[in-house]
Amino acid sequence: MPKLKINGMLIEVEKGTSVLQAAEMLGVEIPRFCYHDKLSVPANCRMCLVELKNAPKPVASCAIEAGEGMDITTNSEMIQKARKGVMEMMLINHPLDCPICDQGGECDLQDQSYGYGFDRSRYQETKRAVKDKDIGPLIKTVMTRCIQCTRCIRFGEEIAGTADLGLLNRGEDVEIGTFVEKAVSSELSGNMIDICPVGALTSKPYAFTARPWELKKTETIDVHDAVGSNIRVDTKGGEVMRILPRLHEGVNEEWISDKTRFAYDGLKKNRLDVPYVRSKTTGKLEKAKWSEALTSVAEAMRATSPDKIAAFSGDLADVDSVVALKDLMISLGSPHIECRTDGMRIDPSTRAGYIFNSGIAGIEEADSLLLIGTNPKMEAALVNARIRKTWLNKRLPISLIGEPVDLPYPYEHLGTTAQDIEKYTVKDSQKPMIIVGDQIFSRTDALALHAVCRDLAEKIGCIQDDWNGFNVLHRHAGRVGALDVGFVSAAPIKTEEMDVVYLLNSDEENIINNCNKNAFVIYQGHHGDLGAHRADVILPAATYTEKNALYVNTEGRVQMTRQAVFPVGEAKEDWKIIRALSEELGKTLPYNSLLALRARITEEWAHFAEIDVCPQEEWGQFGVTGVLLKSGFKNTIDHYYMTNVICRASKTMRACVDKFYPKKTKTKIKKAA
Repeated sequence: MPKLKINGMLIEVEKGTSVLQAAEMLGVEIPRFCYHDKLSVPANCRMCLVELKNAPKPVASCAIEAGEGMDITTNSEMIQKARKGVMEMMLINHPLDCPICDQGGECDLQDQSYGYGFDRSRYQETKRAVKDKDIGPLIKTVMTRCIQCTRCIRFGEEIAGTADLGLLNRGEDVEIGTFVEKAVSSELSGNMIDICPVGALTSKPYAFTARPWELKKTETIDVHDAVGSNIRVDTKGGEVMRILPRLHEGVNEEWISDKTRFAYDGLKKNRLDVPYVRSKTTGKLEKAKWSEALTSVAEAMRATSPDKIAAFSGDLADVDSVVALKDLMISLGSPHIECRTDGMRIDPSTRAGYIFNSGIAGIEEADSLLLIGTNPKMEAALVNARIRKTWLNKRLPISLIGEPVDLPYPYEHLGTTAQDIEKYTVKDSQKPMIIVGDQIFSRTDALALHAVCRDLAEKIGCIQDDWNGFNVLHRHAGRVGALDVGFVSAAPIKTEEMDVVYLLNSDEENIINNCNKNAFVIYQGHHGDLGAHRADVILPAATYTEKNALYVNTEGRVQMTRQAVFPVGEAKEDWKIIRALSEELGKTLPYNSLLALRARITEEWAHFAEIDVCPQEEWGQFGVTGVLLKSGFKNTIDHYYMTNVICRASKTMRACVDKFYPKKTKTKIKKAA
């Protein structure tokens, strides 16, 4: 490994490390604009110049590999003068609009011009103006501010896999834009806002709403998919103003999906803020007190035989509330509990059979990949980005069995039926990987398919002492946690035969439509969506930004949300509602605090005590040997931007649907509004 000196300090680094990276290891700050840890190195801003002994001129530290015996100086008089010259060139055409720029307070150009630039400008000519680009409903552009660092271009080409942006023209006329007028269509496009070092790309929904120093910052996790992205929620006056990514190399690196970033306006739209009870005289839902709503639910449950009561937990239900509801149903004597509300037939008997065993970061270790019945671009955009990253780095061979989809990397399509799974073979693969998606679990032969996938994993070598390449990719944040605590029914629940149906954050049409018209339906949730329309009693609950709650992501990693704002109106945390109902029923649950509830959870399921740990589960048997259908797999997502109640309440997500799915039917969206 090469040894070199930086500002007189000796350091030994791995071969291939740049001088800039070596300086960071020593805590030496080198300014930069175009360089980014996750992107390729263009070396076009020249802000990271350093002095290399015996070199005829300053060198760009981001593009120079650290070599044996190098003697680097980062703060010499020559380098200070060079940086001031570079900064002066950067500001030649940059507008003086810091007071109205949303990047103010978080702007790299602003900070570095203060730290490394001149205190005056010698430029007297007219500044160049560049026309703003309309690149969709999410990103606001002020292209006159652009310094052509090309970070957004490289992000689109390398991370997102959509080369929508590029450099146009040459010389002083160069500008960044789309080659033809269009919107940036990536599910990760919002990350361009984060990596832009100036105010050229900012958030369109967030524009002119707050300054960064006015915001309270809360570190939490996302629930719009099963990835469990680490995020920061910024709030002001009890309102969520924006959502940004937090660095977590094992889960989302430093990216988040557009749903995660922009659907926050749905948190305050169409909210349920008071209890409702359906009037026996008018047949309409009317506002009620909590005591009246809980009494109405308790009376209906007491008047019903336990075998006629069913409870369903939905896509956004947290583990705390699911356990509380399970305990309540057990105390009532009802066996009818179910978290697979979308009809997915997943065998929960072995944990390794329904989680992403390798971990999301483990994708980078795989040397072959088979996708079965999944569209990772729609179902988990950050998993898809990790697959693309691995393909870019080592040209990972990828195969797909299922409905053909548009993915940002090449793949071999091997067929669309279950029989094609049995034919699959792979040669010379040391760490093969299989990713199984929702499409196989939505069929009547799902359990047989589950067993076939298990057998295939064993046959091609996915299961080794130090490697488990069998992965299930879930779509819903509440699914794995509910499977972990056994919120499943031994036999399919005949919803149409139930007299009382309890919907915990469940808005699935198949459940609601199958309810007996005379059934008493309780809806506990935070949005007036499909479940609330059918309900006889509505119990208003808190969203993921309004409570401290446990979730489990698709890897089986236990994570926690943190309360960023208080629940709206009279809404309560889910577990507290269920605890109050149990007292009304005379079946009081044995915990009065979240701490006591967590103790109850960890006592039965010990892995919930290990927060943010990617588990290593023992391999076992799952699925059932049976006859496979000959029909092909079908994609389960119609609209990427409309996958849960928060998204359906969001005007921003609706604008994305109008922009990117103009010809698709809006029936479901209108019905939920």
